[in-house]
Amino acid sequence: MSKPARIGALLVPIVLLVSACGDTWGQRAVTGGAIGAGTGAVVGAATGGLSVLGGALIGGAIGAGVGAATTPGTRY
Repeated sequence: MSKPARIGALLVPIVLLVSACGDTWGQRAVTGGAIGAGTGAVVGAATGGLSVLGGALIGGAIGAGVGAATTPGTRY
């Protein structure tokens, strides 16, 4: 498996699990972007395939997109 594929395999589940925090789509987009940027920076630094900044930019963009696209859970 290539390095970009491994990075994607690491980022996607993390971003999907934590990007839905928030009540509005804007809150979820910001939260997802921040979490994605942090995760991307860590993965970029750990793998050496991407720079820290490149990983943060890619992770932030993916996290913001996924966060905005998710819907909040039903509250009981």
